[in-house]
Amino acid sequence: MARPIWTGVISFGLVSVPVALYSATHEHEVSFHLFEKGTSDRIRYHRVNERTGKEVDYDDIVKGADIGDGQYVMLDPEELDAIAPGRSRALEIHTFVDRNEIDPIYYQRSYYLAPGSEETARTYALLREAMERANRAAIGTLVMRNKQYLAAIRPRDRLLVLETMYFADEVRDPRDEIDDLPRRAGGRSQELKMAEQLIESMTGPWNPTDYRDTYTDRVNELIDARKRGGEVAVAEEAPGPTGAADLMEVLRRSVEAAREGRPSKKTTAAKKTGGARKKAAPAKKAAPAKKAAAPAKKSGRSTNKSTAGGRSTGRKRSTAVKKAA
Repeated sequence: MARPIWTGVISFGLVSVPVALYSATHEHEVSFHLFEKGTSDRIRYHRVNERTGKEVDYDDIVKGADIGDGQYVMLDPEELDAIAPGRSRALEIHTFVDRNEIDPIYYQRSYYLAPGSEETARTYALLREAMERANRAAIGTLVMRNKQYLAAIRPRDRLLVLETMYFADEVRDPRDEIDDLPRRAGGRSQELKMAEQLIESMTGPWNPTDYRDTYTDRVNELIDARKRGGEVAVAEEAPGPTGAADLMEVLRRSVEAAREGRPSKKTTAAKKTGGARKKAAPAKKAAPAKKAAAPAKKSGRSTNKSTAGGRSTGRKRSTAVKKAA
């Protein structure tokens, strides 16, 4: 059984209903790693200071808010934690609304709300059935993972479903995004009737199982076919860090290998299983000259950049407000 990602209490009036929150959806996209073309060498991303080119330790990264004119306000994680919403177990319902009034554009993600315990299942069922009969959804707020959410709770079958929602100022006004908004059809009544008839002829019941991500199916079929009879590359382990005592010798061997054009240990061809490699493989022969200096790469420099976890790629000064370099 899955573990709840949040547990708390729904409160409306003087009634409290303990609940547990579970993810209701998951995505099934195929996950890929990145490799350099013609090799089995993984591509890694690093947090790099864009001015010095040096990699920055995760603990030395702070967030900076852009205040315009190339200036930033720097905030430490401790400062953000101090004002973050505390760990809350309360899901307070502010109002009940007609379910049909909510524009689906406000919905973010769906979660199942289950009874918090067997003892409270009766109260939970009472709330669900009352909302079902009244065709109402409950609008409330909750804190989860140090973030406050607007939420809509609606009955679905035997459960309550919680939808996290966008706040009003997070939904863009189409008049600000689209220069020329479409006008009313303004066509002849006969054309409108024909359009209505076409829609009616294509109308049917909603059955979500009628639809499937066929592209992902084809990607998985391609992977299976390659696994059975095509080429399978085995990623080589990244070289270990070069010690200070060995640095000169490693550099000397790297220079010699580059001059002679002979492959180093780390530029051997990718391993294969299940079939012969295609003729595209000779492209790997160009790798030795490019890879010969691989040990020197471990000096910490990298041209790759990443904003992992939404964090800044680096910090240039420790001042609170500064000009971008």
